[in-house]
Amino acid sequence: MILYLMRHANAGVRRDNPEQDVKRGLVKEGKEQCMLMARLMSALNVEVDVIVSSPLKRSLQTAQFVGTELGYDAKVEVSAALGLDADYAAFQALVDKYADRDGVLMVGHNPNLFKFLGRIITGNGAAGVRMRKGSVVRLDMSKHPPLLQWLIDPRMARQIYASVAKSSRPKTSRK
Repeated sequence: MILYLMRHANAGVRRDNPEQDVKRGLVKEGKEQCMLMARLMSALNVEVDVIVSSPLKRSLQTAQFVGTELGYDAKVEVSAALGLDADYAAFQALVDKYADRDGVLMVGHNPNLFKFLGRIITGNGAAGVRMRKGSVVRLDMSKHPPLLQWLIDPRMARQIYASVAKSSRPKTSRK
C-alpha cells in the first residue's frame, strides 16, 4: 500500500473555545493550498482508492477539495483515529483496515500526524518530521520499515511551479 498523509490546509487562527475551534473551516489561503497540492499530486500520478479524514471541518474540507481535484468520486470516510485526541494504536488500526488498498490518503492534524509519521518510519517515534499546513507525505508501506518517499509542502510546491514556469535556457532563434 502507498499511504499518503496530509495535514489539513490553512484554517486561520485557532479559537480559544474548543467547541468553536472544531467548527473552524478553511480560509481562502487554505482552499488555494488544497488546489495547489492536489494539482501537484495529480502531476505526480497519485492515485487513491480511499480518502479518510478527521471529523473536524478543516480536515474534511481539505480531503474533499483534494479528492475532487484528484478525480476521487466516492465519499470521504471519517475516522476519529485522525482526530485531535487520536492515539497511535487507533491510527495503526485504521492503517491496518485499509492495508489491502493500493493508495490511501489520510487527512489529519498536527501534532498527531508528525508523531504518527515519526513512529511509522522509525518504529519507536524517535524521528520528528515537520509537516506544515497542507503538507503531503508519501509512504511505501510494503517496505519494512515503511519508506518515506517524499514530503512536499505548499511552499515547496509554489517554488517548483515557479521554477518550471521559467525557462532555464535563453531563447534562441532558429532561422
